[in-house]
Amino acid sequence: MKKLVRDMFIIAIMKSIPDFKRQPLMLMVLGLISAIPLFFIAIFSQGMIGQGLIGTMISMVAFIGIAAGIQDITWDRYVKIREMIVAMPVHPLSYALGIAIAPLIISLPGIVFFAIIAFLLGVLTFSSIGWLVSALTLCWASMSGLGFLISTYMRKSSPYTLSNLSTLLGIGLIFLPPVYYPEEMLGSYSWISLLFPTSNSAGLIRVYSGLSTMDWGNLALRWILLIAVTAVSIILTVAKAKWRED
Repeated sequence: MKKLVRDMFIIAIMKSIPDFKRQPLMLMVLGLISAIPLFFIAIFSQGMIGQGLIGTMISMVAFIGIAAGIQDITWDRYVKIREMIVAMPVHPLSYALGIAIAPLIISLPGIVFFAIIAFLLGVLTFSSIGWLVSALTLCWASMSGLGFLISTYMRKSSPYTLSNLSTLLGIGLIFLPPVYYPEEMLGSYSWISLLFPTSNSAGLIRVYSGLSTMDWGNLALRWILLIAVTAVSIILTVAKAKWRED
Protein backbone atom coordinates (compact mmCIF):
# COMPACT_ATOMS: atom_id res chain seq x y z
CA MET A 1 0.00 0.00 0.00
CA LYS A 2 2.84 2.39 0.87
CA LYS A 3 4.50 1.78 -2.50
CA LEU A 4 1.17 2.20 -4.31
CA VAL A 5 0.62 5.62 -2.73
CA ARG A 6 4.23 6.69 -3.29
CA ASP A 7 4.13 5.70 -6.97
CA MET A 8 0.83 7.52 -7.37
CA PHE A 9 2.25 10.82 -6.14
CA ILE A 10 5.46 10.40 -8.15
CA ILE A 11 3.43 9.97 -11.36
CA ALA A 12 1.16 12.88 -10.43
CA ILE A 13 4.14 15.18 -9.85
CA MET A 14 5.86 13.95 -12.99
CA LYS A 15 2.74 14.75 -15.03
CA SER A 16 1.76 18.06 -13.43
CA ILE A 17 4.86 20.06 -12.52
CA PRO A 18 6.54 20.05 -15.98
CA ASP A 19 3.27 21.04 -17.67
CA PHE A 20 2.77 23.85 -15.20
CA LYS A 21 6.30 25.17 -15.76
CA ARG A 22 5.89 25.06 -19.53
CA GLN A 23 2.37 26.49 -19.60
CA PRO A 24 1.69 28.63 -16.47
CA LEU A 25 -1.32 30.20 -18.22
CA MET A 26 -3.00 26.79 -18.09
CA LEU A 27 -4.51 27.71 -14.71
CA MET A 28 -6.22 30.75 -16.20
CA VAL A 29 -7.42 28.86 -19.28
CA LEU A 30 -8.97 26.05 -17.24
CA GLY A 31 -10.77 28.55 -15.03
CA LEU A 32 -12.02 30.68 -17.92
CA ILE A 33 -13.40 27.70 -19.86
CA SER A 34 -15.41 26.49 -16.87
CA ALA A 35 -16.52 30.04 -16.02
CA ILE A 36 -17.92 30.86 -19.49
CA PRO A 37 -21.51 29.93 -18.46
CA LEU A 38 -20.98 31.90 -15.25
CA PHE A 39 -20.30 35.07 -17.24
CA PHE A 40 -23.59 34.69 -19.11
CA ILE A 41 -25.43 34.01 -15.85
CA ALA A 42 -23.92 37.16 -14.30
CA ILE A 43 -25.08 39.22 -17.29
CA PHE A 44 -28.57 37.86 -17.85
CA SER A 45 -29.61 36.40 -14.49
CA GLN A 46 -27.74 37.82 -11.53
CA GLY A 47 -29.98 35.94 -9.11
CA MET A 48 -28.42 32.67 -10.26
CA ILE A 49 -24.78 33.59 -9.66
CA GLY A 50 -24.67 31.17 -6.75
CA GLN A 51 -25.91 28.37 -9.01
CA GLY A 52 -23.31 29.34 -11.58
CA LEU A 53 -20.43 29.32 -9.08
CA ILE A 54 -21.34 25.82 -7.94
CA GLY A 55 -21.63 24.71 -11.56
CA THR A 56 -18.21 26.19 -12.33
CA MET A 57 -16.49 24.21 -9.58
CA ILE A 58 -18.28 21.01 -10.59
CA SER A 59 -17.37 21.68 -14.22
CA MET A 60 -13.67 22.05 -13.41
CA VAL A 61 -13.32 18.76 -11.52
CA ALA A 62 -15.51 16.87 -14.01
CA PHE A 63 -13.66 18.15 -17.07
CA ILE A 64 -10.23 17.39 -15.66
CA GLY A 65 -11.41 13.96 -14.53
CA ILE A 66 -12.77 12.83 -17.88
CA ALA A 67 -10.00 14.54 -19.85
CA ALA A 68 -7.18 13.08 -17.76
CA GLY A 69 -8.64 9.59 -18.05
CA ILE A 70 -9.01 9.79 -21.82
CA GLN A 71 -6.61 12.35 -23.29
CA ASP A 72 -3.62 12.09 -20.93
CA ILE A 73 -3.46 8.31 -21.02
CA THR A 74 -3.85 8.36 -24.80
CA TRP A 75 -1.03 10.90 -25.08
CA ASP A 76 1.19 8.78 -22.79
CA ARG A 77 0.66 5.84 -25.11
CA TYR A 78 1.38 7.98 -28.16
CA VAL A 79 4.72 9.35 -26.88
CA LYS A 80 5.71 5.98 -25.36
CA ILE A 81 5.68 7.20 -21.74
CA ARG A 82 3.23 4.49 -20.84
CA GLU A 83 5.59 1.79 -22.14
CA MET A 84 8.25 3.12 -19.82
CA ILE A 85 5.91 3.03 -16.82
CA VAL A 86 4.61 -0.43 -17.76
CA ALA A 87 8.18 -1.73 -17.68
CA MET A 88 8.45 -0.64 -14.06
CA PRO A 89 6.87 -2.44 -11.07
CA VAL A 90 4.01 0.06 -10.96
CA HIS A 91 0.47 -0.98 -10.08
CA PRO A 92 -2.17 0.10 -12.62
CA LEU A 93 -4.12 1.80 -9.82
CA SER A 94 -1.08 3.97 -9.03
CA TYR A 95 -0.86 4.95 -12.68
CA ALA A 96 -4.59 5.71 -13.00
CA LEU A 97 -4.71 7.75 -9.78
CA GLY A 98 -1.49 9.58 -10.63
CA ILE A 99 -2.83 10.55 -14.05
CA ALA A 100 -6.11 11.71 -12.47
CA ILE A 101 -4.49 13.70 -9.65
CA ALA A 102 -2.02 15.55 -11.91
CA PRO A 103 -4.54 17.91 -13.56
CA LEU A 104 -6.34 18.28 -10.23
CA ILE A 105 -3.13 19.74 -8.78
CA ILE A 106 -2.90 22.19 -11.68
CA SER A 107 -6.54 23.27 -11.47
CA LEU A 108 -6.75 23.40 -7.66
CA PRO A 109 -5.93 27.16 -7.47
CA GLY A 110 -8.82 27.86 -9.87
CA ILE A 111 -11.22 25.79 -7.79
CA VAL A 112 -10.10 27.57 -4.63
CA PHE A 113 -10.50 30.93 -6.38
CA PHE A 114 -14.15 30.30 -7.26
CA ALA A 115 -14.79 28.80 -3.83
CA ILE A 116 -13.49 32.01 -2.22
CA ILE A 117 -15.78 34.10 -4.44
CA ALA A 118 -18.72 31.89 -3.44
CA PHE A 119 -17.75 32.30 0.22
CA LEU A 120 -17.48 36.09 -0.07
CA LEU A 121 -20.90 36.25 -1.76
CA GLY A 122 -22.43 34.14 0.99
CA VAL A 123 -23.08 31.13 -1.24
CA LEU A 124 -20.75 28.96 0.86
CA THR A 125 -20.28 28.96 4.63
CA PHE A 126 -17.67 27.39 6.89
CA SER A 127 -20.11 24.60 7.71
CA SER A 128 -20.63 23.73 4.04
CA ILE A 129 -16.96 23.60 3.02
CA GLY A 130 -16.52 20.00 4.15
CA TRP A 131 -19.58 18.90 2.18
CA LEU A 132 -18.32 20.86 -0.83
CA VAL A 133 -14.97 19.07 -0.77
CA SER A 134 -16.64 15.67 -0.34
CA ALA A 135 -19.05 16.16 -3.25
CA LEU A 136 -16.33 17.55 -5.55
CA THR A 137 -13.99 14.67 -4.68
CA LEU A 138 -16.62 12.03 -5.43
CA CYS A 139 -17.54 13.75 -8.70
CA TRP A 140 -13.88 13.93 -9.75
CA ALA A 141 -13.23 10.27 -8.82
CA SER A 142 -16.24 8.92 -10.72
CA MET A 143 -15.46 10.95 -13.86
CA SER A 144 -11.78 9.96 -13.74
CA GLY A 145 -12.70 6.28 -13.50
CA LEU A 146 -15.05 6.60 -16.45
CA GLY A 147 -12.37 8.31 -18.53
CA PHE A 148 -9.74 5.71 -17.67
CA LEU A 149 -12.01 2.82 -18.69
CA ILE A 150 -12.91 4.47 -21.99
CA SER A 151 -9.28 5.17 -22.89
CA THR A 152 -8.09 1.65 -22.13
CA TYR A 153 -10.88 -0.12 -24.00
CA MET A 154 -10.58 2.24 -26.97
CA ARG A 155 -6.79 2.09 -27.09
CA LYS A 156 -6.78 1.43 -30.83
CA SER A 157 -8.65 4.67 -31.54
CA SER A 158 -6.69 7.71 -32.67
CA PRO A 159 -5.83 10.51 -30.20
CA TYR A 160 -8.00 12.83 -32.30
CA THR A 161 -11.04 10.56 -31.90
CA LEU A 162 -10.54 10.18 -28.16
CA SER A 163 -10.00 13.91 -27.72
CA ASN A 164 -13.32 14.63 -29.44
CA LEU A 165 -15.01 11.95 -27.35
CA SER A 166 -13.63 13.53 -24.19
CA THR A 167 -15.02 16.92 -25.21
CA LEU A 168 -18.44 15.51 -26.10
CA LEU A 169 -18.71 13.58 -22.84
CA GLY A 170 -17.68 16.65 -20.88
CA ILE A 171 -20.35 18.76 -22.59
CA GLY A 172 -22.98 16.06 -22.24
CA LEU A 173 -22.32 15.42 -18.54
CA ILE A 174 -21.83 19.04 -17.50
CA PHE A 175 -23.86 21.43 -19.65
CA LEU A 176 -26.97 19.31 -20.27
CA PRO A 177 -27.81 18.08 -16.71
CA PRO A 178 -28.72 20.64 -14.02
CA VAL A 179 -25.18 21.60 -13.03
CA TYR A 180 -25.16 25.33 -13.79
CA TYR A 181 -28.88 25.69 -13.24
CA PRO A 182 -31.24 24.40 -10.48
CA GLU A 183 -32.85 21.05 -11.10
CA GLU A 184 -36.24 22.55 -10.21
CA MET A 185 -36.22 24.08 -13.69
CA LEU A 186 -36.79 20.56 -15.07
CA GLY A 187 -40.11 20.29 -13.26
CA SER A 188 -41.33 16.69 -13.10
CA TYR A 189 -38.10 15.54 -14.74
CA SER A 190 -35.89 16.82 -11.91
CA TRP A 191 -35.11 13.19 -10.99
CA ILE A 192 -32.74 13.17 -13.97
CA SER A 193 -30.18 14.94 -11.80
CA LEU A 194 -29.81 11.74 -9.77
CA LEU A 195 -28.49 9.85 -12.79
CA PHE A 196 -25.32 11.89 -13.29
CA PRO A 197 -22.52 12.33 -10.73
CA THR A 198 -22.08 15.92 -11.93
CA SER A 199 -25.66 17.08 -11.36
CA ASN A 200 -26.03 14.92 -8.24
CA SER A 201 -22.94 16.57 -6.72
CA ALA A 202 -24.23 20.01 -7.69
CA GLY A 203 -27.58 19.24 -6.06
CA LEU A 204 -25.90 18.19 -2.81
CA ILE A 205 -23.75 21.32 -2.69
CA ARG A 206 -26.84 23.50 -3.27
CA VAL A 207 -28.57 21.90 -0.29
CA TYR A 208 -25.64 22.43 2.08
CA SER A 209 -25.10 25.98 0.82
CA GLY A 210 -28.76 26.83 1.42
CA LEU A 211 -29.70 27.41 -2.24
CA SER A 212 -32.26 24.59 -2.12
CA THR A 213 -34.00 22.41 0.43
CA MET A 214 -34.37 18.64 0.61
CA ASP A 215 -35.68 16.15 3.16
CA TRP A 216 -33.28 13.74 4.84
CA GLY A 217 -34.53 10.76 2.85
CA ASN A 218 -33.75 12.30 -0.53
CA LEU A 219 -30.48 13.70 0.79
CA ALA A 220 -29.36 10.25 1.96
CA LEU A 221 -30.43 8.75 -1.38
CA ARG A 222 -28.27 11.26 -3.25
CA TRP A 223 -25.21 10.45 -1.18
CA ILE A 224 -25.78 6.71 -1.57
CA LEU A 225 -26.10 7.01 -5.35
CA LEU A 226 -23.06 9.27 -5.68
CA ILE A 227 -20.90 7.02 -3.49
CA ALA A 228 -22.16 3.92 -5.32
CA VAL A 229 -21.36 5.36 -8.76
CA THR A 230 -17.89 6.35 -7.58
CA ALA A 231 -17.25 2.94 -6.00
CA VAL A 232 -18.38 1.07 -9.12
CA SER A 233 -16.22 3.34 -11.27
CA ILE A 234 -13.14 2.67 -9.15
CA ILE A 235 -13.79 -1.07 -8.90
CA LEU A 236 -14.17 -1.37 -12.67
CA THR A 237 -10.99 0.66 -13.15
CA VAL A 238 -9.04 -1.71 -10.90
CA ALA A 239 -10.60 -4.95 -12.15
CA LYS A 240 -11.29 -4.36 -15.84
CA ALA A 241 -8.94 -1.68 -17.12
CA LYS A 242 -6.36 -3.07 -19.54
CA TRP A 243 -2.93 -2.21 -18.23
CA ARG A 244 -0.56 -3.88 -20.67
CA GLU A 245 -1.23 -4.16 -24.37
CA ASP A 246 -2.62 -7.54 -25.48
